[in-house]
Amino acid sequence: MRHNVKGRKLGRTTEHRQAMFRNQLASLVESGRIRTTLMKAKELRPIAEKIVTKGKRGTVDARRQVRRWIAQRELVKKLFEEVAPRFQERNGGYLRILKLGPRPGDGAEMAFLEWVDYQLAGTDKKGKGAKGETPVKGKGKTAAEGDEPEGEAKPAKKAAKPAPKTPKKPPTKPAGKAHAPAKPPASAKKRSTQRKAGSE
Repeated sequence: MRHNVKGRKLGRTTEHRQAMFRNQLASLVESGRIRTTLMKAKELRPIAEKIVTKGKRGTVDARRQVRRWIAQRELVKKLFEEVAPRFQERNGGYLRILKLGPRPGDGAEMAFLEWVDYQLAGTDKKGKGAKGETPVKGKGKTAAEGDEPEGEAKPAKKAAKPAPKTPKKPPTKPAGKAHAPAKPPASAKKRSTQRKAGSE
């Protein structure tokens, strides 16, 4: 019977795999979202959720256990003071995986691993812009950009008419004497004089 078959090896030794997870956990706590392969994200999510549960305890012992996975003290402080308090009312399920499709190079399935309350910079939960502006349907600007009420319609601006194109005239020949027939080259004159002299 083969033991120790739980989990994916990911083509790495145990030490290499755990070091990779430590780096990914640090990046996840720091930025709130990481992009990795789907298999790595599935293996990392249970580890990350366990350290968040420890962060919700807030005890000294919990901090020491989290330090086994995250070495940077400032990131441990951020986990306990900023990340974990956001999930006090949630009993697990702190992370989500968003599939991105295959990677161009080797076809590996890629995914985002992020906190469930993660928001992109410049947006809030309602999908508004950074200044609380609601997008206007059918237009490329927001309502706070100075749209007038429906009663006051702006007069439509007339499009400037393009200037009429003038047809190009064919090049004209210079005025003057009528074209004379082409003169024979000088070498032809010499030949004709030599023929006359020979006939005499």
